[in-house]
Amino acid sequence: MKLVSIIVPCYNQALYLNECLQSVLNQSYTNWECIIINDGSEDETTSIATSWCEKDNRFIYIEQENKGVSIARNNAITKSKGTYILPLDADDYISKNYLEFCTKEIEKNKNIELVYGNCIKFGEEQGEWNLPSYSYERLLQYNMIFCTSLFKRSSFDKVGGYDEKMVNGLEDWEFWIRLLKHRGEVVNIKECDFYYRIKEVSRNTNLYKDTEKVNLSYNYIFNKHMDVYKEPNSIELYKKYRSNNEYINNLHKHLSLTTLIQLFLKKVGSIFSR
Repeated sequence: MKLVSIIVPCYNQALYLNECLQSVLNQSYTNWECIIINDGSEDETTSIATSWCEKDNRFIYIEQENKGVSIARNNAITKSKGTYILPLDADDYISKNYLEFCTKEIEKNKNIELVYGNCIKFGEEQGEWNLPSYSYERLLQYNMIFCTSLFKRSSFDKVGGYDEKMVNGLEDWEFWIRLLKHRGEVVNIKECDFYYRIKEVSRNTNLYKDTEKVNLSYNYIFNKHMDVYKEPNSIELYKKYRSNNEYINNLHKHLSLTTLIQLFLKKVGSIFSR
């Protein structure tokens, strides 16, 4: 059994931490370490986390000043020893067979880069979250992979970890774009569950209430990955965000005249085919 490093960043989430860590302790797959990283919390995170370390030495507790989830994950993963990495936010939890099923799946084929299970919402919303099936082209348009997905430590090292400039959100999406840029395989299995807490106020809800921050985050991702966004098969994304002037202007700077003509002809063709 290969070691899996579960990474739990925690910023003022002490209220939910016990439930999260209990789900880790319950895992049927036993060869794991769980690194809890306190990102400058001002609540009871320290006392709760250290009590779990006393209960089981597979739990490891570290601290940092409040610097955000990307830096927290990177710092914890740098200190990890696992062959595989599983991020897990402190207010979520996983079914007892999650590690077992995801690890078994990723070891079937060396081309598999990412494995994740079924998603169940709880809290302010309840029920299964029917996320769209994965394709890289679809991933370029929006994210359909939640953060609690199993990937290889070697792949993390190769792409350089989470982007620490992305402090407002969407860092998972940007990380997946880089991790899967060379079209590694992604597997979504339905036999294990990830439980995603929906809260009235959260980092994600705050982000999407701020149009300026959302646009800045999208534009940052587009500009950083212009090499894949300029491909002809990304035309749908081009059309979807054509009203975003900053992005379109940057796109035009990078696209060749030939590709621009292809985009124009495809757009015209779609109009006449309606």
